Amino acid sequence: MKIALFGGTFDPIHFGHLRAARAAVRKFRLDQILFVPSGRPPHKPEDHLTPFVHRFAMVSLACAGEPKFVPSLLEAPDGEPQYSIDTVQRFRKSFRAQDHLFFMVGMDAFVDLPHWKEPRKLLNLIDFIIVSRPGFRVENILKVIPSRMVKRSLRRKGKTVIQLQRVQLHILNGVHIPIASHEIRSAIRNRRPVAGLIPPLVEEYIRKEKVYQSEAHRGAQS
Repeated sequence: MKIALFGGTFDPIHFGHLRAARAAVRKFRLDQILFVPSGRPPHKPEDHLTPFVHRFAMVSLACAGEPKFVPSLLEAPDGEPQYSIDTVQRFRKSFRAQDHLFFMVGMDAFVDLPHWKEPRKLLNLIDFIIVSRPGFRVENILKVIPSRMVKRSLRRKGKTVIQLQRVQLHILNGVHIPIASHEIRSAIRNRRPVAGLIPPLVEEYIRKEKVYQSEAHRGAQS
């Protein structure tokens, strides 16, 4: 099987995330994408993050009706900061050795790789699908990878692959959707429409549970 782990805060999950995932399924013929909401990401203050129970519920609703999309509790909060290297190692243990596993991230997140925990180890552990962003180029990726790890960079038939010593980095182009989660949160707090930005079931949940309409939902993990 071909399976990708797609992590993020998903605060909230929106059509940009979903369209990138659908494009990855098509281009790489994935059997599954696991959507993994971050429980306690080390780079974000906990009091600025919507409680996990709401973010996981929204991810579950967004995955409904998408047979290849699977909501995952892989990073359910346990009181400790959660790092990508630890998540990927747990992810690999959940599947068979013959399964082809990918770690799917945005280009803007990947270029921050030097600040991640054990980045070189991660680059030897799993293939990546890197979702491109306007203004980013392959050179942006190569700058953050130790040069001796790079064997070659291939561009052909609309595909870009960076071959490292043990893994491949695949660039997913042409799927950028200009939607930002913080703009959605602001729109909801200010009672502006968000139709076309998030799935209807997610919007219904947000309205019903009053997520983002008050700061009371922040800072207290449920």
